[in-house]
Amino acid sequence: MEKTFGYLRLIRPANIVTAIADILAGIAISGFFTSFTFNQDRIYPVLLLCLSTIGLYGGGIVFNDVFDAKLDATERPERPIPSGLITIREACLLGGLLLTGGIIAATLVSYLSGILALAIALAALFYNKYGKHHSFFGPLNMGICRGLNLLLGISIIAAALNEWFILAAVPIMYIYSITMISRGEVHGGDRNSLYTAAALYITVLGLILYISFINEQLVWTLIFLSLLAWMIFRPLLQAIREPIGKNIGMAVKAGVISLIIMDAAWAAAFNSFSTAVIIILLLPVSLWLAKVFAVT
Repeated sequence: MEKTFGYLRLIRPANIVTAIADILAGIAISGFFTSFTFNQDRIYPVLLLCLSTIGLYGGGIVFNDVFDAKLDATERPERPIPSGLITIREACLLGGLLLTGGIIAATLVSYLSGILALAIALAALFYNKYGKHHSFFGPLNMGICRGLNLLLGISIIAAALNEWFILAAVPIMYIYSITMISRGEVHGGDRNSLYTAAALYITVLGLILYISFINEQLVWTLIFLSLLAWMIFRPLLQAIREPIGKNIGMAVKAGVISLIIMDAAWAAAFNSFSTAVIIILLLPVSLWLAKVFAVT
C-alpha cells in the first residue's frame, strides 16, 4: 500500500483533475457538446481524450521528479524517489507507460489528436530535461504543454481546431504566470516576478471575458471569472506582501487548482453551461485530492 501511495504521489492526482477539465473545456469550445447525445459513438472520443490527458499529464509529472531526483534529495527528500520508496527505474517505467498510453488513446480518436498528444509528451519531456532551467523559456515551455492540452480537447472536431487554435495562447499565459511564481517556492520569491504574474492573470481574465462578450455569454462567464479572480489573487497578494516560500507555495497551489474554474469559464463562454457545471464540480474533487497529495 505504501508503494502504491508513492506512485500516486508521483502523478499528482489533484493536478490530473485539472488536465481533464482542460479537455472538457476544449471539447465545449469545439461545439461537440451542443448536439451531444448519450450514445456509444459520442461518448467514446470524450472518454479517450480524458484518458489521454491522464496519461500525458501523469507521465510528464513523473519524469519531472525523475529529472529532479538529485535536487529533491536536498530540497524535498520526502518525495517518493529521493526517499527511496520508488526507484528511478520504476518511475521511468511508470512515466513511459503513461505517456505511451496517452498518445495511443488520443490516436484512437484521430490522427490529429494523436499528433497533438505526441507534441504534449515531447514538450513535457523537453521541459523536464532542459526548459525548466531557463527563466523565460521554462515557463513558456510549461505553458505550451497546457495550451496543447486545450487544443487536444478541441481536436475532437478537426474544423474547430482550425478556427480556435489561437485560444491556446490563454492557458500558455496563465501557466507562464504560475511557473514564474513557483520559482520562489523553496527559497522565497521576487516581487517583480509576482507583479508580472499578476499582470498576466489580469490579461487572461480580460481575454476570456472578451470572448464571452463576442459569443453573447457574458453573464455566466463573468460569474466563473469572478470566482477565478478571488481564488488566484487572494493568495498571490499575500505572497506579494510577504514573498516567503510558504505564501508562494499557496499561490502556486491556488493557481493550479483554479485551472478548473478557468476551464468552466471557457465552457460558459462558448454557450455550454451544462459542461461548465460538470467542470466546476471537479473543483471539490481536486481540492480534496490536494489535501492528500502534493500539488507541486
